[in-house]
Amino acid sequence: MDANDPLLKGIEQGNFNALARAITFVENDIPPATELLRTIKVNSRVPVIGITGPPGAGKSTLVNAITEEIVKAGKKIAILAVDPTSPFNFGSLLGDRIRMSQQFNNPNVYIRSLATRGALGGISAKTIEIVDLIKAAGFDMILVETVGVGQSEVEIAGLADKTVVVLVPESGDEIQNIKSGLMEIAQAFVVNKADREGADTFANNLKKLVHQHHHIPVFKTVADKKEGIAELCEWLLQPTLIDNERKSFLLEEKAFKIIQHYRMVGVDRKKLHADLAEALKSPDFNIYRFTDSWI
Repeated sequence: MDANDPLLKGIEQGNFNALARAITFVENDIPPATELLRTIKVNSRVPVIGITGPPGAGKSTLVNAITEEIVKAGKKIAILAVDPTSPFNFGSLLGDRIRMSQQFNNPNVYIRSLATRGALGGISAKTIEIVDLIKAAGFDMILVETVGVGQSEVEIAGLADKTVVVLVPESGDEIQNIKSGLMEIAQAFVVNKADREGADTFANNLKKLVHQHHHIPVFKTVADKKEGIAELCEWLLQPTLIDNERKSFLLEEKAFKIIQHYRMVGVDRKKLHADLAEALKSPDFNIYRFTDSWI
């Protein structure tokens, strides 16, 4: 692809239409996606913030409040809302953009919903590629919001420079989950809906827990009232210093996802389902013999 290609130029100039077209090409493996990804100039200095946590923690409302604060500071922000793909209809619940409708016409805000394409933690190779496209389009920050489902939040660590885990005061039972995995990937915790009963106790318990782990900050927010957002954004905008060991881990995660995706590219999930439904009619069905024909 020539450096003067209109699509490439459009992305570099921050043209939202060009970026939207390029993302569609990449998401669906349509030419010139392959050339595009190998030609774009990815600005590695653009911070990628991962926002994860359990359903109902108010992530979308928090992202909306962060966006308002960042734009108020004169910055340009892109939001990727990664939605869980249904295993039954291969579709996606793209509701996050509706909740952020007040941002639609803002020239400094770009919003895109992506399906996870079966990646449990919400991060697929396509997400990685699309983030790199956005990094070439002149943004000051990229927010990636992904649904948290147990331990699979760890996948966001392979993509984000800073990972923020959003919890609510009722998340007390999830402290065990935090101990067993999230502590390794979270750079900050946000106790959202902090005007609810028990919020102070929960936040204090969380602070005691994270104190042993490199002083990870714990923020209290009430996103729908914009409380605590300025302090959180001040921390988000601070430069991220990533040591070489962590940087190589992040790149290894990215490389693995991309290789995994392209190794699996010939596997048609719908055909797999149809073939499996047919094979199940046989009384001596064996899943290992069945998968032999796919491997």
